[in-house]
Amino acid sequence: MNRLCERAFVSEQELDMRFSINTLGFAPLAGIMLLPLWAPAFGADGNNPPRFTNPAEIDRAVSTFTGAEIGEIGGARSPADRRLRLTQCSAPLFANWHGRGQNTVKVACPDQDGWQVFIATRSQPAAAAKTRIVKRGDPMTVLVRGRGFTVQQTGEAMESGAVGEWIGVRTARKAAPVQARIERPGLAIIPAN
Repeated sequence: MNRLCERAFVSEQELDMRFSINTLGFAPLAGIMLLPLWAPAFGADGNNPPRFTNPAEIDRAVSTFTGAEIGEIGGARSPADRRLRLTQCSAPLFANWHGRGQNTVKVACPDQDGWQVFIATRSQPAAAAKTRIVKRGDPMTVLVRGRGFTVQQTGEAMESGAVGEWIGVRTARKAAPVQARIERPGLAIIPAN
């Protein structure tokens, strides 16, 4: 009977050994089951963490496209959300107007599995939009924007116009005027898309 009582009580050392065996036996199974949850945090191969596009790059693309900084009339209403986790783009970001009202800029990654985001802009007040801010003969900067490039040249307004209107701008004395959209006083844009 004494031996039976001894066997009923397991020593602490034996209990610790059984616990570690059970824990080690469970850990690989748990790791395998949780691997799909960990994979996005460590990248596909586990060694290289995924790279994301910095939202400041989106801000720069919008600013370059609109010709206005964040918060200015014509520029983005606010910076791109810093919580965005968009995959790193291998090509330069592409910006263009979205819709007819020209109050939203679409920024896109032209990669095969690219992405796109929409950034709201501060539009001109209705009364100011109709005001002719460019007069015939005013000096102008003409900015040509395309995918991953911008080119600018000085010129002269050949007609008066308001923000958003297309006017003729002469870039050389004997050159034919080019049509450009007034972005703000002294700046006209020719989108190259």
